[in-house]
Amino acid sequence: MNNVLLIDFGSTYTKITAVDIEQERIIGTARGITTVTTDIMEGLNQALEQLFAQTGKLEFAKVLACSSAAGGLKMIAIGLVPELTAEAANRAALGAGAKVLGVFGHELSEYELAEITQLNPDIILLAGGTDGGNKQVILHNAAMLKDLTADIPIVVAGNKSVTPAVVKILSETKSQVVPTANVMPKLNELNIEPARQTIRDVFLKRIVEAKGLNKANKLVDRMVMPTPAAVLKAAELLSLGTANEAGLGDLMVVDIGGATTDVYSLAKGDPTTNAVLRGLPEPYGKRTVEGDLGMRYSAAALLKAAGTSLLAGFAHCSEAAVEHYIDKVSGDIDHLPADEQEGQIEIAMGKACTKLGADRHAGQLENHYSVLGQVYVQVGKDLSAVSTVIGTGGVIISNETPEEILAGILYETASPHILKPKQPNFTVDKSYILAAMGLLAEDYPDTAVRMMKKYIVGG
Repeated sequence: MNNVLLIDFGSTYTKITAVDIEQERIIGTARGITTVTTDIMEGLNQALEQLFAQTGKLEFAKVLACSSAAGGLKMIAIGLVPELTAEAANRAALGAGAKVLGVFGHELSEYELAEITQLNPDIILLAGGTDGGNKQVILHNAAMLKDLTADIPIVVAGNKSVTPAVVKILSETKSQVVPTANVMPKLNELNIEPARQTIRDVFLKRIVEAKGLNKANKLVDRMVMPTPAAVLKAAELLSLGTANEAGLGDLMVVDIGGATTDVYSLAKGDPTTNAVLRGLPEPYGKRTVEGDLGMRYSAAALLKAAGTSLLAGFAHCSEAAVEHYIDKVSGDIDHLPADEQEGQIEIAMGKACTKLGADRHAGQLENHYSVLGQVYVQVGKDLSAVSTVIGTGGVIISNETPEEILAGILYETASPHILKPKQPNFTVDKSYILAAMGLLAEDYPDTAVRMMKKYIVGG
């Protein structure tokens, strides 16, 4: 039996992909409404019924799953300096597939503690201080977090000199306090992988149960990771390849949803100009999430972020028509374009999500003047040489001209300081399999690379 079932419990839909490992082909895909608030198996069974209607009854040697249901993995990141350890904690959380609700720096105040309580995260990542450096702030923050009413799991990833004391303080009132390596052991030196793995472990042990996903245990062999982490893993594998299968090199992924736009880059991002790097080093695999860029739940926020004139220009229509359509889809998230003009506005919204998401994700050049004259400083990744851009998300997959939407990622001569791709090839994850391939890569990495080449790049 060579069949593997890969499940993505999404916030709206539960998507399943059946794969024949030996033949390296997709047997079928299907989806059902996610029913995490009642019984997760109801939505999964809907999807399975659809799948078996296409393929006939199947048996599976292995069933793996990821999830972004019930709001996904929601986290708070806390550090010492916002630009340093707080940002390092933020990157670790994003890399682990989390939705970061807030990032806090310096000593927490009573107001910030109340804000954290209101945000009600699934996990808190507590960092602060390099190893052997500042101890006061993380100790203060541990004492503050101890008083949180909710029993929220806390991952401690700060100054190792004081980690045992921090764990002791938090363990007085919290049932799950997990120490891991410092996200910034030395100044401007990142070490986020241990924290990412620890967050994933906490997700599997506790968050799955808290969100009711453990009800699928009778069918699922392993709940592996949050869905965004699966997408990042797939993209990284497709970029780097394996010992037996070559990768594609530098690439980006744009995933546009109803509430957020996720942008992934797989590249070192070193300067391609005479620029000097400044700021924290960038991870090869980077993910950013834009909560104000979405096609439905965040449509009003997108209008504010992009501006009516930009959307009207993209859609070649009046600003009044754009505002009317945004009002319509904000009030009815199930609405689909009913005529050509609405279709053009929908494309314009997707292009704006791509443009603004890429603008914020890509590195930038800054002009500085020194005693030696003008100096260019690069902050973030130079993505100008990225060769492949993969689009996913409903507005891209269902559109007849997805390249119009993906064009928002391109370098703009009007904004030469934003280091976006100049001449990438566009492709689309038409079968919605990136997350599934991230799961498959856990046990079959070579197969996952070849299938992505076949079904995404080849498609």
